[in-house]
Formats: sequence, C-alpha cells, structure tokens
Amino acid sequence: MKIALPHEYGYINQHFGRSKEFIIVELDEGQIANKRIVSAEQLQHNHEGLAGLLKGEQVDTVIVGGIGARALEPLKANGMQVVTGVSGKIDEVVIKFARGQLPTGSEACCSHHHGEHGHGCSH
Repeated sequence: MKIALPHEYGYINQHFGRSKEFIIVELDEGQIANKRIVSAEQLQHNHEGLAGLLKGEQVDTVIVGGIGARALEPLKANGMQVVTGVSGKIDEVVIKFARGQLPTGSEACCSHHHGEHGHGCSH
C-alpha cells in the first residue's frame, strides 16, 4: 500500500493545495517499508495535476489536514481514499493509520478561508 501525505518540515502540511512536496510512504505488513519525497512545487493549486502526480506514484490513500472540494474530487475520481482532518508528525500519523487509529472521513474543509473575500473552497 502506498500513502501520500503533504509534507512540511516532517509534519503534515495543513493546506493540501499549497504543498510543495509530498511524502510517499510504502507500507508492508503494517510497517513503513520505504518513504521518499516527491516535489509538487510546480503543481500548487493545480488540483488535477496533483491528483495525476499521486496516481502516477500509484498512491492508494492520501492523508491530509485540510482540503477543499475542488482538490478532493480529482483524488476520489482517481480511486484514492482520502483521510482528512489529520495533523502531526508524518511517521506517527502513518503508524496510526496502519493500526487503524485514524478516522477515515473524506469531507472537504473550508474553515480557514472564513472571512476571505472572494475565496471559495478550493485548496
């Protein structure tokens, strides 16, 4: 199984669409078998592009903090499970996921845009 997480200084970047890089983690029997960083710097806010990048990496699951509906839909359309509302250190989050200790919701969130004029739910 391959998991992608938006990465920032060893933690989950809370803004999916602004992530400059993702960590791709391979799980084998519930343990981290491999992980590597993939650049997404040219794809910030390019939701289909980000989904294509992760699909090309054969990602099964994406674990994020915040994600808007327009970023969530291409991931789901490409068959990826999306776990939202997660924060913390990458390795700790992955281990919790492997143990079934993370929620498996896939709701978009827009709360951090409250009050910003003209900004829709478009992480």
